[in-house]
Amino acid sequence: MTTAKKLRPTRTSGLLLHPTSLPAAAGAGDLGIGDLGPSAFDWIDALVRAKQSWWQILPLGPTGPTASPYQSYSAFAGNPNLISPEWLARDGLLATGEFRSARFFPYAVDFSAGVPFKLGLIDRAWDQFRARGSAALRSEYERFVRQHEPWLDDFALFMALKEAHGGSSWYDWPEPLRRRQRAALADARRELAVRMDRERFRQFEFFRQWSDVRAYAKARGVRIIGDIPIFVNGDSADVWANPDLFLLDEENLPQAVAGVPPDYFNEDGQLWGNPLYDWDAHRATGYEWWADRIRMTLSQVDLVRVDHFRAFAAAWHVPADAITAKSGSWVPGPGAELFEAIRAKLGGLPLIAEDLGLITADVHELRESLGLPGMCVLQFAFGGGSDNRYLPHNYDPHCAVYTGTHDNDTTRGWYLGSSEYVRHHVRQYVGRDGTEIAWDLLRMAWASIADLAVAPLQDVLDLGGEARMNTPGVPEGNWGWRLAPGALREEALVRLGELTKTYGREP
Repeated sequence: MTTAKKLRPTRTSGLLLHPTSLPAAAGAGDLGIGDLGPSAFDWIDALVRAKQSWWQILPLGPTGPTASPYQSYSAFAGNPNLISPEWLARDGLLATGEFRSARFFPYAVDFSAGVPFKLGLIDRAWDQFRARGSAALRSEYERFVRQHEPWLDDFALFMALKEAHGGSSWYDWPEPLRRRQRAALADARRELAVRMDRERFRQFEFFRQWSDVRAYAKARGVRIIGDIPIFVNGDSADVWANPDLFLLDEENLPQAVAGVPPDYFNEDGQLWGNPLYDWDAHRATGYEWWADRIRMTLSQVDLVRVDHFRAFAAAWHVPADAITAKSGSWVPGPGAELFEAIRAKLGGLPLIAEDLGLITADVHELRESLGLPGMCVLQFAFGGGSDNRYLPHNYDPHCAVYTGTHDNDTTRGWYLGSSEYVRHHVRQYVGRDGTEIAWDLLRMAWASIADLAVAPLQDVLDLGGEARMNTPGVPEGNWGWRLAPGALREEALVRLGELTKTYGREP
């Protein structure tokens, strides 16, 4: 049995908050979306005051029309929407007057107006960088481009081509580009050279700013939990540049797509539509693409949650022309072989396995053979018998307990929306009347024997369903929750700090 390091030799805890949900910093303009500016540093300070050891985030990749962090244009690139104009101004690339007077609706991410405005500011910074960027900044940029060339060149070309084709999917591009014919790519690189450089600059600024955020977190004793979706977006630089690694047909279109089978909650299952991996092709390379992907993520965070871990044991393959996921079938994945290859290349497996959903014995066996902690979500614990694996009295210490995740309603929203049977079970188990249900579950998670306890910030603030981040299977209206200015109450941080100290999770 291959073992992996435990999360930490002592008990720890943390909070889940994606950077897009950060509020505008005091005295700054509100650009309609949280970013890596002063409010990110204020958030880290708040974690310290609350005695938290971890900040968990969602995937940081560039998002598309749905704004989902799990449907990114690249498994390696960063999201330029998170770039802070404040730091661009600090480097002399913007004037503060260009953004400090901006005002968007502060209680939700304004994707339709805020994102274009933000990208316009970054493009003006790019123009300034080209015209008058300092020698030191130019040298740093050139080093970044050289260092990341293996993925950055294809990504920059992909994004430039996408813009040149009106945002359309690469599946709809002219055949020479879709099939990556050498002459067509050479012509595109010449014609789109400036656009490609702009994309490189956006990535440079994202990673530069994220590096500063992570360094500050480390200095303050806060570590970061990142997230890797197992599947990648079909309309991504990853699939376009590496078609041989995916199950595609002669036209480079998916032979089958990812999903999950019908269950109690959805009689049609869920049809995600992501292309599936050709695991034989990955095996032939020694799983190099996967090792590179996890290495890249670990250069940005300290621990990685691997989404939909069960697909490494077996994934639900649905015919590409299917209307629902009913007609899918289970197809074995690479199992431990992939993780052994990654461990050999990286020297360890600092991962959390997201082992939620329809989990079979082989999934548990795979996770346990690798020594990886799994996830226990308290919202899944109630309404059944005392043997429910998510009830704290059934935990193995080597796990991460969550009050809820980004895919759940807030604890208050979940409780109020549950049946009286479930609510009674909750009250019976916690010995409370449910009036402080979010803090009841926080106390339960923090008191449990799990090595790591995590809660979404919404639960610390005891917010209702209006603060939900994502509803799986609903394509619109997600990812927009944002912390309102002044809503992070100091008394809530103090209370969480006391809870953390009481149950031995203090740093």
